[in-house]
Amino acid sequence: MTTTVSVPSSRGPRLLARASAEAVGTLFLVVIGLGVLVFINPQAVPMPGSLASGLAVTAAMLAFGYVSGGHFNPAITVGHLVAGRMKLVDGAAYLGAQIVGGLLGALALFAVVKTVPNIPDSRAVFETSTSGFGAHSPFQVPVTGVMLIEVLGAALLVGVFLGVTARRNPSKPAAPFAVGLTVAVLLQLGQSTGNLAFNPARATASAVFSSSWAVEQLWLFWAAPLVGAAIAGLIFRGFGGSAPAAVAEVEEPLPADGWDEESDDDADAAVPESEAEVSTPAPAPAAAATEEKSDADQARDFFDGKRG
Repeated sequence: MTTTVSVPSSRGPRLLARASAEAVGTLFLVVIGLGVLVFINPQAVPMPGSLASGLAVTAAMLAFGYVSGGHFNPAITVGHLVAGRMKLVDGAAYLGAQIVGGLLGALALFAVVKTVPNIPDSRAVFETSTSGFGAHSPFQVPVTGVMLIEVLGAALLVGVFLGVTARRNPSKPAAPFAVGLTVAVLLQLGQSTGNLAFNPARATASAVFSSSWAVEQLWLFWAAPLVGAAIAGLIFRGFGGSAPAAVAEVEEPLPADGWDEESDDDADAAVPESEAEVSTPAPAPAAAATEEKSDADQARDFFDGKRG
């Protein structure tokens, strides 16, 4: 008798599902990160905006990270590409989804701001949370200083993400908390120097709905974090922490033991059917015959003993 064994698929979620998770997660981060800064009231809401953004990252990774890996940031995606942990096509889809999600999140906030009667200029409100340098930096930090902070901050963020989500890292389940805390402490530095987000998607979302100067300076907040991400990816790749793209694609959404289940099924399927039929029932008759013979011998010995 032939038994059909169904082997569970080892493929992760489809690219469309992963990209959708990245869009929703980025939307969530932008709504929280920008919303807290736009409507901040230290007396009513004592929580700092940087801590709120860090907690939002943790929540988004816990909610959607099992689907897409929880990037929600073009810098992290570029770091994965440079480190060899994802395919180029997947990376392009992630980048597009993050930009769309960020813009939708900022659009939702902009619509809310438009409904507030005490705010005559909605774009001026977004300026308070938009990344800038020079005259648009709270401490008048020049372009060189802002660039160095963005490169360094993005490299640290991507390095923490790549390290804590590595397959051999025993602390991998704590990745959302490690990344969220890193975002919180970096934003504490970035907001004081120029509302730096270390996230090009969030910087783009804020700049589009701000004044014209924000779009003119946006190039820096794409170039600098991506350079930092590439540096972190190269270092991670140099230490041998990267995995082949085909393996890394399923590494994040799937548990590692999914591959072990497949190999066990394959090993069972490799046993010839004829051997299974012969070897399985064979011991039963032999055992029965031995048991029968032992009972007969005992009876014969008993009666022979009676005669003697």
